[in-house]
Amino acid sequence: MSEALLQVDNLAKRFGGIVASDDLSLSVTSGELHAVIGPNGAGKTTLIAQLSGQLMPDAGHIRFAGNDITSLPMYARSALGLARSFQITSLFLDLSVLDNVALAVQAHAGHSFRFWRNARSEPQLRDPARAALARVGLSERAELPASALSHGEHRQLELAMALAGNPRLLLLDEPMAGLGPEESARMVDMLRALKRELTILLVEHDMEAVFALADRITVLVYGRVITTGAPADIRANADVRDAYLGEAEATHG
Repeated sequence: MSEALLQVDNLAKRFGGIVASDDLSLSVTSGELHAVIGPNGAGKTTLIAQLSGQLMPDAGHIRFAGNDITSLPMYARSALGLARSFQITSLFLDLSVLDNVALAVQAHAGHSFRFWRNARSEPQLRDPARAALARVGLSERAELPASALSHGEHRQLELAMALAGNPRLLLLDEPMAGLGPEESARMVDMLRALKRELTILLVEHDMEAVFALADRITVLVYGRVITTGAPADIRANADVRDAYLGEAEATHG
């Protein structure tokens, strides 16, 4: 197996009496799509927040590409090649689709947002922005205001913004949330193409998408890893079915 690009050891995070991460350890191998699943309240989004630097853990260590990033701020992790998309999109709706991605390129390059007008004209910002839009299938929507896009296209645009800095690892938090069947299928196809190019950690409730995409799956319950394995092993695991899959399949099936 390839060397781990991301290594998480004994992560702990509490919010008062709530244990969100409980001695949590996992590794993400370079080149894989690694899914994290679990019931509501399992600590999935808290894990993503700690990996991205939005939240600092109470204990434990996070290593990325051989670097200890446990105490690094978000911008420093981004500079190392770690990118995150959120459950809820955060876009500049009055700006064009292309402008949104050009601003993301500018931010990844370390420039202040006060220079945003430059993003409208500078080729070193526009060219990578157009390339990111092409990767998510939004090239033909580039000149439209972001407000004109559908919800599914907003998720595609957010993904393009995360890709703007050419990350080595993409952290995706519920990219299927709120999508209809056609939009979900389009997102699965897009992620299948992206996993050939970069490493992805995917938090997702859509089990059909998870089993279609994941190379390995980690199951969280109450902030603790109960197992990690190949999709077939996870589907066949009685403890996982009792803790989550039965509930998920009853809900989604």
